[in-house]
Amino acid sequence: MDCFYRCDLLKHDISAFILIKDVKTRQNIQPYMFGNFHNTLKKRFIGSHEFYREVAVIVIPMIIQNTVTNIVSMLDNLMVGAIGTNPMAAVSIINYMLFVFNLCVFGGLSGPGIFATQYAGAHDDDGLRHCFRFKLIIMMLMTAVATAILLLFEKPLIGCFLKGEGSPEDITKTFEISRQYLQIMLFGLLPFAFAMMYSSALRELGETRVPMIASLTAIFVNLIFNYLLIFGKFGFPRLDAAGAAIATVLSRVVEMAIIVIYTHVKHTKYRFIEGAYRSLYIPKKLFMDICVRGTPLLFNEMCWSFGMTFLIQCYSLRGIQVIAACNIAVTFANIFNCAFFSMGVATGVVIGHELGSNKLDTVKETAWKLIALSVAISIVISIPICILAPYIPRLYKTEETVRLLATRMMWINAVLSPLLAIMHSSYFTVRAGGKSFLTFMMDSGYTWLVVVPVTWCIGNLTALPILPFYFISRAADFSKFLVSIILVKSGIWIRNIVSEK
Repeated sequence: MDCFYRCDLLKHDISAFILIKDVKTRQNIQPYMFGNFHNTLKKRFIGSHEFYREVAVIVIPMIIQNTVTNIVSMLDNLMVGAIGTNPMAAVSIINYMLFVFNLCVFGGLSGPGIFATQYAGAHDDDGLRHCFRFKLIIMMLMTAVATAILLLFEKPLIGCFLKGEGSPEDITKTFEISRQYLQIMLFGLLPFAFAMMYSSALRELGETRVPMIASLTAIFVNLIFNYLLIFGKFGFPRLDAAGAAIATVLSRVVEMAIIVIYTHVKHTKYRFIEGAYRSLYIPKKLFMDICVRGTPLLFNEMCWSFGMTFLIQCYSLRGIQVIAACNIAVTFANIFNCAFFSMGVATGVVIGHELGSNKLDTVKETAWKLIALSVAISIVISIPICILAPYIPRLYKTEETVRLLATRMMWINAVLSPLLAIMHSSYFTVRAGGKSFLTFMMDSGYTWLVVVPVTWCIGNLTALPILPFYFISRAADFSKFLVSIILVKSGIWIRNIVSEK
């Protein structure tokens, strides 16, 4: 009896097992203790076949959509890169700037999205309709503000990325291409915002297939017109980087048209859209709740995107070639990483539905299984990245220095991807419970308090070469993943916010 009593005390503490000196006691305890430990791990981190089927229905269309999107983004880069390093750097600069707008749109949708996923779990069409109206208001405001800022401050914003090493001729040429590209891309901001608004509304209902189809169609349009307008094929004018911008704007209009038309045609299936535009009425309490919980998320995405853009600006102090190398590395990292990025969004949807359905007793187990799945995916993905990294940059018509930098940056990204997967899934888990201030602090708060200062100091106060500089900057996120695990484990995010009085 003493053996099993001691085993019961020690079965969750492997280190204590080592302290038992009696060989016979250790032999009796070992199978019970470690078998129980194995079963506990399996129960916490591995789901049933039904669980993975339900997750797959949500996440696979998003993975397909994001993978194809990033592959076409790669082809865009290859086509523009075929013109030369300066156009590729110019397009990269504007895309980094528009990245801020894109994530601000994502952040603006996140606040009402928290409530919408829980309303979807509760089958509340009125709540979904009010959340959609909130999204409409915030999208219009954000697009107007972003357009004004980019028009008024285009010169200083572009100039921030051109302070590093490089000949005056290269800097001037890159600047002019950037301005032309930006002026065309501004026409695509509103279609992009509307497409995101409708896509998010459908995803919150668990419908990911239609946004995928709309996105794939738009990608096809983008790819065709890229080829026609960048190189001037089949009688079309050769417009170089400007042609890439026009193709992108056309593709966004197509994507918006498909998803908007489909949603309204299927209004009996998606009843939240019925009467959505008859007024902008939102119940005062819900409006205030979304503002309280959504504002930190909006500022989080805004601050985080500014932070990431600031990091690129710090890297650019090492020269225009570094911008081109970062562009190659990030483009291909996005292709491979889109699976666990999509898992983050799927985590928010699944957790939100369970919270809205009051499955509060099992939702933490669901969260751990989703995080474990995301990490497993990231580990599998990092292998082909490491293998292909030396060969991918050779697809670009650029200098050997740029190719070598891009290869090593891709290796760094691959090594750190499992940590990124944990942080990404944890972020969406905590956010699903409405803990928006916590997500703000664990995401952009950490970025600006830790990562940005470290990167700025290295970039401006040292002569450290770009590769160790890049590694230290990226690895500065390490302690954040520990905080992410602690927050998920605490369970403070387990709340049904749509039924709170």
